[in-house]
Amino acid sequence: MTADEAPRPNAPADDPRPAPPKRPDPDDCCHSGCDPCVFDLYDEELTRYRAALAAWEARHARREGKPRRKR
Repeated sequence: MTADEAPRPNAPADDPRPAPPKRPDPDDCCHSGCDPCVFDLYDEELTRYRAALAAWEARHARREGKPRRKR
């Protein structure tokens, strides 16, 4: 677990920090040109995770009275 993934002490139990998606192993791809590939699906999940994480961080920054971090 990285520092970015660590739970925050003031995080309410009803609003847990989003969990990042698990990256597929290279062997999970069959190399047949599937559409979508497992890595395409992972990229989509990662995009949704980043959006959910940004929203979660904004909610918690407001609760803690901190200004929102610019990206």
